[in-house]
Amino acid sequence: MFTAGFAIRAYDAWNYEIVGTYIASTLLIYCAPPLLELANYHVLGRILYYVPYFAPIHPGRTLTTFGILSAFVETMNALGVSYLLSPRIGESKQSLGNALLKASLICQLVIICLFCFITGVFHMRCRRAGITSRKVQGPIITMYVSTTLILIRTIYRIVEYFGTSRIPAKSPPDWDPMSLSPLIRYEWFFWVFEATPMLINTALWNIRHPRRYLPENYHIYLAQDGQTELKGPGWQNDRPWLLTFVDPCRLTAAVTGGRRRKEKQFWEMNGFEHFTPNRG
Repeated sequence: MFTAGFAIRAYDAWNYEIVGTYIASTLLIYCAPPLLELANYHVLGRILYYVPYFAPIHPGRTLTTFGILSAFVETMNALGVSYLLSPRIGESKQSLGNALLKASLICQLVIICLFCFITGVFHMRCRRAGITSRKVQGPIITMYVSTTLILIRTIYRIVEYFGTSRIPAKSPPDWDPMSLSPLIRYEWFFWVFEATPMLINTALWNIRHPRRYLPENYHIYLAQDGQTELKGPGWQNDRPWLLTFVDPCRLTAAVTGGRRRKEKQFWEMNGFEHFTPNRG
């Protein structure tokens, strides 16, 4: 999407009177970063499968829960940009596009913060237990860097767009474009805060691909000693799928005092369940 978006943007530099290609490039560039976030969600799920006893969320629901939230953001992104940039629709549709794009950017920021919180809780549990394996720390650090780059891009887009929204739909004769924010008037902001972070992010996951650290089979997990790898039956859950999707962190059970699972989880019967790790 980035390749196509920037290719069309380069074409628009010499053909700026064509509205259709401008809309297409903006759509592609706006909608690509949430897909990079989706890759982070998938990697976090695989890490939680690898260290299941410290997972604050059901590993299998990491991708589905955050993925569906990202799908809503993508939909609002696409509709907002298409409504806002089309000159042939009415003012009401442009106002709707304006609201959708604002909502999508803010929602994206909230989702990133929630993702960072869950990752931080898991990372803190690992550090306290002395789990310092490169196979765990490597992809987590890469995720932190990737999420930071996406966060920089999102904040830039929020600041830029809230400045763009002050452009009047029908400019009066005395309206001065130089009154707009420099973020809108100068393109170097786009290349520094959008294009460069996303290029680094893409290169980052190619150089530090999670397959270098995590096993291919998600049934293989790290024992509580922080060194031994074992093969388990996979994550078991006694709750309905819909409930695990809506409440992947088991908050309802914690609030209502719901019954605990009677059967022990597989990592509680692997011979390392009484292992006390070195906390340094």
